[in-house]
Amino acid sequence: MSVATFVDSHCHLDRLNLDAHDGDFAAMMAASEEAGVSHMLCIGVDLETFPNVQALAEQYPHVFASVGVHPLYKESREPSVAELLERAAHPKVIAIGETGLDYFYAKEERDWQKRYFIAHIQAARETGLPLVVHTRGAKDDTLNLLREHGGGEVKGVLHCFTEDLDMALQAIDLGFYISISGIVTFRNAQSLRDTVKALPIEKLLIETDSPWLAPVPFRGKPNEPRFVANVAECVAELKGVTVEQLGQITADNFFTLFEKAQR
Repeated sequence: MSVATFVDSHCHLDRLNLDAHDGDFAAMMAASEEAGVSHMLCIGVDLETFPNVQALAEQYPHVFASVGVHPLYKESREPSVAELLERAAHPKVIAIGETGLDYFYAKEERDWQKRYFIAHIQAARETGLPLVVHTRGAKDDTLNLLREHGGGEVKGVLHCFTEDLDMALQAIDLGFYISISGIVTFRNAQSLRDTVKALPIEKLLIETDSPWLAPVPFRGKPNEPRFVANVAECVAELKGVTVEQLGQITADNFFTLFEKAQR
């Protein structure tokens, strides 16, 4: 029986803890391949370290990159639309972000978060590339800014989704996908599992967000792309499909959304 294949739609390969592989990045990548991970999207979180993300995408044919500034990275250089456009022209850069709003950890710092987010939305609109959106505790502002500045022309994904079903459905109506991380396996995540059950499978992606948020049974340990298989197992059970089917559907969803990516 062949191993199911998966796309890790959101990981931070440049920030992984490689202790489990004796510090060997190639060994980690081999372990991911053995677990069935066919492609990965390595996410940029600031402009200073983006060259590392780009280099990994250049080195590995099955790795893609995004460019952006995370909403909690205030110390990073502010992104201009022009710089985002310039870096997004690289053939392996398939998305704008990680961007968005986080009022859970930075609720008093909304002005600059909104300003950064709007720049990313404008860049996505001009390039036609999808947005990778981080949103936490900022439902109304996230959706309103996407509507106001996206002009109905911006698509993307709400990554590592933990908000409510209503937000997910509104985002889907705007042309967004919903990406599920290892949080779905956590004991205290029943509301998220209920949300996943209610969402259309053709709008779901899976991810690790590694090196953070390792799924059960690895919770508390450094996360890595191979553990996306555990996320897939949980989501497959919730959706009433086989792991192989879940892997195929979410992979198809990934390449439908990220049109610039090549299988």
